[in-house]
Amino acid sequence: MLTIFGRRGRFCDGVSRRGFLQIGALGFGGLTLADLFRAEAGAGSPRSGKAIINVYLPGGPSHIDTFDPKPDAPREFRGEFNPIDTRVPGIQICEHLPRLAGLMDKLAIVRSLTGLRDEHTPNQTETGWSAQDLVSVGGRPSIGAVMAKLSGPSQGDAPTFVDLNGHTRPGFLGQVYSGYRPDGQGRSNLNLNGVTIERLHDRQRLLSGLDRIRREVDGSGMMTAMDSFAERAVSVITSGRLADALDLTKEDPRIRARYNLSRNGRQEQENDRFLLARRLIEAGVRCVSLSTGGWDTHGNNFEILKNQLPRVDQGLSSLIEDLEAHGMLDDVTILVWGEFGRTPRVNGGAGRDHWPYAASVLMAGGGLRMGQVIGATNVRGEAPQDRPVHYQEVFATLYHNLGIDPRYTTLIDPNGRPQYLVDHREPIRELLS
Repeated sequence: MLTIFGRRGRFCDGVSRRGFLQIGALGFGGLTLADLFRAEAGAGSPRSGKAIINVYLPGGPSHIDTFDPKPDAPREFRGEFNPIDTRVPGIQICEHLPRLAGLMDKLAIVRSLTGLRDEHTPNQTETGWSAQDLVSVGGRPSIGAVMAKLSGPSQGDAPTFVDLNGHTRPGFLGQVYSGYRPDGQGRSNLNLNGVTIERLHDRQRLLSGLDRIRREVDGSGMMTAMDSFAERAVSVITSGRLADALDLTKEDPRIRARYNLSRNGRQEQENDRFLLARRLIEAGVRCVSLSTGGWDTHGNNFEILKNQLPRVDQGLSSLIEDLEAHGMLDDVTILVWGEFGRTPRVNGGAGRDHWPYAASVLMAGGGLRMGQVIGATNVRGEAPQDRPVHYQEVFATLYHNLGIDPRYTTLIDPNGRPQYLVDHREPIRELLS
């Protein structure tokens, strides 16, 4: 680890520390970007050039009040919202998602998800597994961690996987495959903190001179390899591209305004994570995980969703349009889902409770076949009726699209046992071109 000390200062947590630059520090466990790049360099699978933006709606959104309306059900099931027509004839979604309705030809909805558990964790939407699976050896890795392990490094000066919310886990792969988290510590470590580029290069030259002496007695070539990892980590800092991607003041204010709602004369910034995701993918990141809102609506479901749904409608539609305008939509798969659906029958508090027996996922981009609905629940939204789709089949489709064959690919757990990426290994055929 290369550490350069600069000015003394005080971080936002109030603890007095010496200002410093740690090349690519991840902000936990002493890991650095050099460690991460070293781990990614061991990947042996081919790359597809595809990327993923995984949007988690924590708490579990109501499938009936979003992407699977039930206008023919009794009122205590269908709820207060009305369906609206979309750009694709015959497909309707919630009235509070008008912008997404206008983009339905660029979307696909799976309405018949099965296999979910009643767990308030992001594990199912990040890993394809229960939080309890393989917990004794660290749990299952998120798809971003799997990509870092199997697909190798991103292009240019960027980590493969960025976690904007800090909710993903590397599972049994270990912390070296965790996503980069641009929190206060992680963000500050992308700055030189008063150290000039010339001083940094002088320090690099000094270290290189010492390393040349070590390489003379190193017959394995390991030191040369370690130099390349450190060099790439240094380039992340000196190029500033990742830091620039995370700095929304560098974005056109008109673009930023498109992502966020204006309410009561004030511009919100709740949807900045959607814009950050586009900027990070553009900078070379291959997997971005983010979450938005709170969807655990045991009470007052409809009033809460009247606030939440327009925000998601604005941010998500802007992200899709932005990726398309940048010529990136066919290479980036967007997923929007929560840990389960919600009870079809509205409870006495005008809410909906947990319902793992049916749920929906919205998908966009990735060169997949859009403009369709896959599967259906029964008239009350209680259970899949046509074309049940196990949620692991969504992951199988993602892996297939990334050039990772889920039918045969395994990871070795800490006990030395091979573990398949998912148990349901066939991609969703309707989505494949």
